[in-house]
Amino acid sequence: MKLVFSIALTLFCFGAFAQKQIDNKEWKQLFNGKNLDGWDIKIRGYDLNDNFGNTFRVEDGKMVVRYDKYDDFKQKYGHIFYKSDFSYYRIAVEYRFVGEQAPKGEGWAWRNSGIMVQGQPAATMGKDQDFPISIEVQLLGGDEKKRTTCNLCTPGTNVEMNGKLVTQHCVNSTSKTYNGDQWVRAEVLVLGDSLIQHFANGEMVLAYNKPQMGGGNVSGNNPAQFIDGKLLDHGSISLQSESHPVEFRKVEILNLKGCMDPKATNYKDYYVKADNSACTYKKK
Repeated sequence: MKLVFSIALTLFCFGAFAQKQIDNKEWKQLFNGKNLDGWDIKIRGYDLNDNFGNTFRVEDGKMVVRYDKYDDFKQKYGHIFYKSDFSYYRIAVEYRFVGEQAPKGEGWAWRNSGIMVQGQPAATMGKDQDFPISIEVQLLGGDEKKRTTCNLCTPGTNVEMNGKLVTQHCVNSTSKTYNGDQWVRAEVLVLGDSLIQHFANGEMVLAYNKPQMGGGNVSGNNPAQFIDGKLLDHGSISLQSESHPVEFRKVEILNLKGCMDPKATNYKDYYVKADNSACTYKKK
């Protein structure tokens, strides 16, 4: 009996230790709070890393988007790309909209930005390309009416919902409306080309499957970079400049690649626990 108990205790301790080792994966800060090291900038009409008007900068420990040197926005859409790509991960930003929109910014772009995931590399964008081929997690500020955030938009992409291909450009989430200059935490769970979920202040507000190239809503891109129907199992992460000043006080990632079996064919065989200190995948 003592031997059995000893073996059981050993297995329990080993299991607990293994679980602790698996869970001990902390968020990595992609933005260091000091400078834009590790990031590439691409603004429509300009070469890679030509930061026109000092659009992307660091102020008071925040990554900010500013337009004080713009006389006319002229659809100079911009994106700041983290230099590494990812496949299975949870990306989070804490953002807020401030101030007034850039001169002649489109009405739809008022208090509008986004997190682009599973995107093309910055270096493959055309000089006059407006948006990277990617999945956009649209970030919107409120206008005192119902205006959700963490929506889905699809520049050069499509997704599936409930087993059906979705080709409309944007799909609203079920989030609350966040008015004023308040900080909001947006998170995105990305499991390769299987599942993407959006979270607003901790609440899941949208989910879909099979992100893939397709449709339109992107211009100026190299046709060789576009393969209709190609599943997006990895890609870049970037943040948008769409004409309204926005601030990011935190940009962090929980890299789940080591927790997920890349050969898994069905994400439903796994469950995920991903919070501020843990990531766990186990077969059910």
